[in-house]
Amino acid sequence: MKKSILFALLLTLSFAIGCKKEKKENTPEETKTEEKVVETVNEEVKKIKIKLEPKSDSNVSGNAVFTETEGKVTMVAVFDGLTPGTHAIHLHEKADCSSADGKSTGGHWNPTSEPHGKWGDAKGYHKGDIGNMEADANGNATITFSTDQWCIGCGDSNKEIIGKAIIVHQGVDDFTTQPTGDAGGRVSCGGIIE
Repeated sequence: MKKSILFALLLTLSFAIGCKKEKKENTPEETKTEEKVVETVNEEVKKIKIKLEPKSDSNVSGNAVFTETEGKVTMVAVFDGLTPGTHAIHLHEKADCSSADGKSTGGHWNPTSEPHGKWGDAKGYHKGDIGNMEADANGNATITFSTDQWCIGCGDSNKEIIGKAIIVHQGVDDFTTQPTGDAGGRVSCGGIIE
């Protein structure tokens, strides 16, 4: 009789623990956590790497990486062969670096027909008006730029950077002279092509 009671007690305890575990496995909090993990794992990351070549008899070359995540594009570009000091960098209309002076890329990329200016200025700016970067005493420069006003492969003509070019200029962008910022010659070029 003691064995029967002990067996019944163990069976009841096992059943209660099993039900408690089953209930815990189906709590809404854990289900939400699992959904977040799935969303993060499935997040799409788009990336384009390009090389920039010297133009206008310069020695300026470089590399740039464009990465899009969560609706924002980040550009990280590294250059060498620059003269020490400040240099303008812009996105231009066409990914055509075929001319010796880089002018085959056309003007600044400006799909919204704004005046040239400093990025984010209320007076207006081109979507290609990245700004200026500093080259050190050895002619090396690095720039990082992020925006939600660009996209990679989205097809929106006001945001799409594929088919554009990066141009590094000899001089400084003054952010006021129209339509170029008086930045001088084009010393390096790279087409943004998939």
